[in-house]
Amino acid sequence: MLDTLLSVSASAGGIGGIWDAIVTDFSNLGSTSAWLAFGQVLMIDIMLAGDNAIVVGALAAGLPPDQRKKVILIGIIAALVLRVIFALLVTQLMQIVGLVFAGGLLLLWVSWKMYRELGHSGESHGSPEIAGDEHAGLRPAKSFAGAAWAVAVADVSMSLDNVLAVAGAARDHPGILVIGLLLSVALMGIAANILARYIERYRWIAWVGLLVIIWVAGNMIYEGFVDPEVGMRTLFV
Repeated sequence: MLDTLLSVSASAGGIGGIWDAIVTDFSNLGSTSAWLAFGQVLMIDIMLAGDNAIVVGALAAGLPPDQRKKVILIGIIAALVLRVIFALLVTQLMQIVGLVFAGGLLLLWVSWKMYRELGHSGESHGSPEIAGDEHAGLRPAKSFAGAAWAVAVADVSMSLDNVLAVAGAARDHPGILVIGLLLSVALMGIAANILARYIERYRWIAWVGLLVIIWVAGNMIYEGFVDPEVGMRTLFV
């Protein structure tokens, strides 16, 4: 996130460049491109923060109550920390050849998992701490160590996807990109479980979010292939 802020500031000619970029993008929300970018970023942040909480709850559901609460807490803290780390590195990450393409494929996997959740085909009986995790389609871990490891792997994947998806959706709008990254961290740290409950209660939000994530995934796969600097096509030229 710091690298993103610094790059925006430098390109704009000073420290005030960060604020200028934010003001410029949000003052132009009437434009189709800025509005779509902001809408996509907002929906991505909401869905992936809530989905992360649901996955953590589902993986911890098979444990005794005291261990379950510890795993859920560890999972939410780890997801928060990972989002901060990936946001700090997003400028470098976006310059790695093929990573945008790979991020799009990972988002498609997230979309498939979300579709299974919406179909209520889960195997987990759920945890009382997280609403909706009984439909996550994940088999709960049987030991504390197994649950902690599964949560860690899920957090890495979903946190990287969250940051790359925000960066992909707001690539041409640095002000929206900065706000999107800050929002993703805030939602995961403060409101993940609340979002999970609302997504479970109002299923249409989940369907809209799923369509947005599929759209962003497809766009990232396309851009990640044809981009003249970091696209997969550069490997074959």
